[in-house]
Amino acid sequence: MNLPRSLLFAATLALAACATVTPYQPQADGLGYAEQKLESNRYRIRFNGSSKTLRGTVENYLMYRAAELTLQNGYGHFLVAGRDIEAQPQRSGSSGGVSFGFGSGGSSGIGIGLGTVLGGDSPYLAQMDVLMYAGPKPASKPAAFDAREVLSNLEPMIRRPAQAK
Repeated sequence: MNLPRSLLFAATLALAACATVTPYQPQADGLGYAEQKLESNRYRIRFNGSSKTLRGTVENYLMYRAAELTLQNGYGHFLVAGRDIEAQPQRSGSSGGVSFGFGSGGSSGIGIGLGTVLGGDSPYLAQMDVLMYAGPKPASKPAAFDAREVLSNLEPMIRRPAQAK
């Protein structure tokens, strides 16, 4: 069977688009992180992940963004003042596939299908409020997070847009 390369390339792209993990990125097309300044040292941070992004990944991205914001605002440590993570019901999604067929008499064919489906894995929406403070994390605040240490420890788990493909 001799298939045109362009057809095989299109089939590969269709399949790849169906299994994308949300990278660590500012919100684009509803996926990624966003923040809102509530007070001079308080932010609300959100991260929306696709249905292929694991809950633990979403939580790590949220903590990583909190540490980044803490340092960007001239602070050294932060406290989580509130946190919520939930699976969002998936109203619709897309599915795709490639099929190959062989018939009698030497005939063959290829088909590419894309469609809309209901159900499936649900995407996660995580949100937390953080309070940021100057200086190193005090020993008297065991619930506080040292921003530099959080960045250092989570960096190996952060997938940037170029790495997520």
